[in-house]
Amino acid sequence: MRKVQMGDVVSIHCIGKLKNGEIFENTFDREPFVFQVGSPEVIPGLSEALIGMEEGEEKEIMIPSDKAFGPRDENLVRTIPKEALSIDVEPKEGLMLNLIVDTPQGEMNFPATIVKVTDEELVLDLNPPLAGEDLLFQIKLLKIFSPEEENVIL
Repeated sequence: MRKVQMGDVVSIHCIGKLKNGEIFENTFDREPFVFQVGSPEVIPGLSEALIGMEEGEEKEIMIPSDKAFGPRDENLVRTIPKEALSIDVEPKEGLMLNLIVDTPQGEMNFPATIVKVTDEELVLDLNPPLAGEDLLFQIKLLKIFSPEEENVIL
């Protein structure tokens, strides 16, 4: 039976949990996750865990933060003047934002979480929400797509 290799397009169901048991992802109750193994859109630890798996196989893995969303970087917590941000809602702690920034490479999106609001300033955390977290995944490999099928899917 064929086994997953780097670059294969696969379909999986997964449940992702934090160490405390909190579930942050569950595809078992919706469409499966379809992606190319090794793609930069997928955390490296998940791609690595799929290598060598066969269709129908299930496994549970712990992905350390350095193979997931990386360590937390306190340099990514920034204070900005309130008026520097134009949003349609009242800023409050915990609000997730998608900042669009013009860079020399073009427009880039940065997720940010408001961690503090004062009368004049906002403190934004630009770390990914799961940065610094080790992640537990239950994965089930549903399908390894053939090259012909990949062209239709991707």
